[in-house]
Amino acid sequence: MLAFSLMFTFMPSTKSVLPWFGRAMSCVSLCAVMLTVVRAQRPVVTVSATGTAQFKAVQKAIDAMPATGGVIEIAPGIYREKLHITTNGIELRGLGRKPEDVVLTWDDGARYVGGTRNSGSVNVTADDFRAENLTIQNDFERTHDRSEEGSQAVALMLSGDRAVLRHVRLLGFQDTLYANSRTCHDAGDKPCQASRQLFEDCYIEGHIDFIFGDAKAVFNRCEIHAVAHQMVTITAQSRLTPQEDSGYLFLNTTLTEADGVGQLYYGRPWRASSRVYFVDTKLAKGTELNPAGWLEWGGRLATSDYAEFGTVRADGRPDDVSGRIFSRQLTADQAKALSVQSWLAGSDGWKP
Repeated sequence: MLAFSLMFTFMPSTKSVLPWFGRAMSCVSLCAVMLTVVRAQRPVVTVSATGTAQFKAVQKAIDAMPATGGVIEIAPGIYREKLHITTNGIELRGLGRKPEDVVLTWDDGARYVGGTRNSGSVNVTADDFRAENLTIQNDFERTHDRSEEGSQAVALMLSGDRAVLRHVRLLGFQDTLYANSRTCHDAGDKPCQASRQLFEDCYIEGHIDFIFGDAKAVFNRCEIHAVAHQMVTITAQSRLTPQEDSGYLFLNTTLTEADGVGQLYYGRPWRASSRVYFVDTKLAKGTELNPAGWLEWGGRLATSDYAEFGTVRADGRPDDVSGRIFSRQLTADQAKALSVQSWLAGSDGWKP
């Protein structure tokens, strides 16, 4: 608010401003310019594990941000701390040459912290979160023995609206990314606008249900990597009812798998109205989807909305989709209509 107050104090009247910008410029355009200036004036702080910056710990930098948020620039290094982001408008920027240079990591697992929801290495409940050029990791299965129950270990728990992650690596095993909504599960059978999230040019790895929750998310130009496990399910989307405006859209995805992967599936339905679309997916050399594509879970496949278009193999040949179960192949027109903007715009016309 201080920035807006200063601008209105020192700027001339609208009549004298408009000729300077051009008489055709609307009030909406002027407001957009002012908002850009306000964003440019957000505080920027630095973090370095060596103690050569303003902060040595990322959480200390987060806690120092004003209520309007700000930018946290992180020097290369490994930061072993559990992070909680509850302030809107926080942006994390890695200062390394590549995302691998800045690693935010912790190793909580569900059986030790009272459930999957509490296991996240980075936990974001605020809106307008940004992250770029860094790695978020949960290395639970490297530091603990895996069991059939309680080995869920979230790297990123994200439930805020209008989140954007670019050039970010999300590393884990079971339940790596909790792409979640803050309010939808409390809405019952009423219409609900889920939290919107964009993952662009990201790398996400794991094995069981490693992208899960009820956000409305787009994964654009991402590599999705299956790590060694007898069964790998990429998604476990959890839309409760058709009235809930949530679902995952994968655009221009590359699927890869490590040695030791048994059966690989697009996903399985965590809730009765699970919704996931894969559009223009490439299976890297050596990557094989189970012919069924999707895995049953409690009889919920029949009520879920699963679809794909343009899945190809490494050599460019179309993948054989004749064995897909409880899913549909989109038409070219239907696929063309699916985009980052169409999926995430919402009632406020958000343009990530």
